[in-house]
Amino acid sequence: HGNSNMNDLQISDILSKEDIRALRTPSNLRALVILFNNWLLIALAFAVFIVWPNPLSFIAGTILLGGRQLGLGVMLHDCSHNSFMSNLKLNNMVGHFLCGAPMNVSVYDYRSYHMKHHRYAGTEKDPDIIFVDKYPVPKESLKRKLTRDITGRTGVRDTLLKLKNFDLAKSYPWVIFHALLITLLFSMGAPLAYLMWWAAELTVYPLVVRLRQIGEHGVATDRSDIDPRMNTGTTLPSWWERLLIAPNHVYYHVEHHQYANIPPYNLHKLHTLLVERGYYKDYDCVAYGFADVLRRAVKGSEAHA
Repeated sequence: HGNSNMNDLQISDILSKEDIRALRTPSNLRALVILFNNWLLIALAFAVFIVWPNPLSFIAGTILLGGRQLGLGVMLHDCSHNSFMSNLKLNNMVGHFLCGAPMNVSVYDYRSYHMKHHRYAGTEKDPDIIFVDKYPVPKESLKRKLTRDITGRTGVRDTLLKLKNFDLAKSYPWVIFHALLITLLFSMGAPLAYLMWWAAELTVYPLVVRLRQIGEHGVATDRSDIDPRMNTGTTLPSWWERLLIAPNHVYYHVEHHQYANIPPYNLHKLHTLLVERGYYKDYDCVAYGFADVLRRAVKGSEAHA
């Protein structure tokens, strides 16, 4: 790929067929633990405000919810690759009803859209290129983008677009989810708690989605190169970043582009093997936390040096 000063190790030099077979083996139990934990944190976010109804608990619950809304999206993404559960039927069911429904995203629509991203990653045919093609950006531009997200401007724009294209035949799982959520919270005497879902979806969720997009492809060394080490980024977050902004192993993105059908819960093992065997030597595709990602996203930053 023209990077003669780079290490020439190819993935086939690093991993045996046995390694890959073991990494590709799905576990319904591990998938269900991730799914359960995600929904447990959503319930906890509501519970904190219901038990201690005050502005601080509302804000804390909203922050936690926004990250877990992304968590639902991440699991939907994994189901769309048929890499979360052990078969297509389970992936479709879990992805569509337990992950996609709350965010009004169909696993079937998402799958056809997302496969184009993998096929054409970094090229003009990549449907996601519009989210990252301007990075790195001047510091003031990055500030404006993040401010638009956290103040709700991005979220309101995106939600209005979803409502404009609303189709009950497609969106009935979303309607059912919201009807159940409203009924449950009203029956618990906590109607205000319902507002937390929308506060999160309109403010925190767009922010964590942007951070994800920047980390995955916005700060890549060379988006036009076909090598995932060049056109994609992996971020190694701290424990609190994993809790609040980088859920469900989403941050191992170079590894995901290398092997899209390896289950998310095996990506850490894949990353460790690749590091140990020198696959990333001389490549600058791993960021250490999201402060590092944001530094790299700023034009003129020395983070890549």
